[in-house]
This record gives sequence, structure tokens and C-alpha cells, in this order.
Amino acid sequence: MQIIDNEADEPLVINILPMIDVIFAILAFFIISTLFLTRAEGFSVDLPEAETAQSQQEAFITVTIEGNGNISIDKKPVALNELTKTVQAQVGDPPAEGLRHRTEALLTVQADETIDYGQVIAVMDQLRRVKGASLGMATQQPAQAGDSK
Repeated sequence: MQIIDNEADEPLVINILPMIDVIFAILAFFIISTLFLTRAEGFSVDLPEAETAQSQQEAFITVTIEGNGNISIDKKPVALNELTKTVQAQVGDPPAEGLRHRTEALLTVQADETIDYGQVIAVMDQLRRVKGASLGMATQQPAQAGDSK
């Protein structure tokens, strides 16, 4: 028995537009998710370069001095005269004499390289008054020849 097909055969078409939409959605997901993997403790500042810069332990508290002179602790603005009190409240009271000594909290100062040197010293002076904390300065390694900033 023979079947006669009078309908014209339509050519097969692969529609790639939905596939492109799915690929862009996946790409957008990965781009957005990687933004949350970066360390974002302070505001974006241009750190000064230092060839002797060494990686330290994770900062307990990050104090940022922006290029416009604003001071913030972990992205929360704070006035210079309130800095010691605010940081001491976050660090807590140091252990009493004779008790087991806990490790010191590391306070890291991130200062924009364009900021006035006097303001950096004023912030460091306030932070040195915090009992039970050590002070560090954030810098970055200089770019090697051929590296781009």
C-alpha cells in the first residue's frame, strides 16, 4: 500500500533566540553573584602603593578615610571625635590584669592616597586610644611592568 502525501514539507528550523536568552540570563546570574564574592568592607579608595606591603590577618574593623575627608567604620559614617568611643564599643573591654589574654583586634585604616596627611594622623591618634586593639594601614602592592591598574 502506498501513501500519497500532497502536503509540502516545511524545512526544519532551529530557533536559537530562546537559547540566547537563557545563555544571557545565566551569564547575568554569574556576573551578579561574583560581585558578592569580593571583599567590600570599606568604600572604594585609591590606596597608596608600598613595595614592602605584607598581607595581614583579616581586619576586625576597617576605618576608611575617603578622598573627600569623610570617615566611616565598616561603611557607617562617623565623626572624628566619636571615633574612639565607637571603635571601643565594637572591640569590647580588654581583659583584666591576670586573666587570660585574648588576641588583639586589628584595626585597619584605609586612607585614600590623596587625603591630607594630617587627617590620617588625627584618625590614627584616635584609634591608638582604643584598648585591646592593634593598628594597621592598608596599602597595595605596586603594579608590575606590563600590569594594568
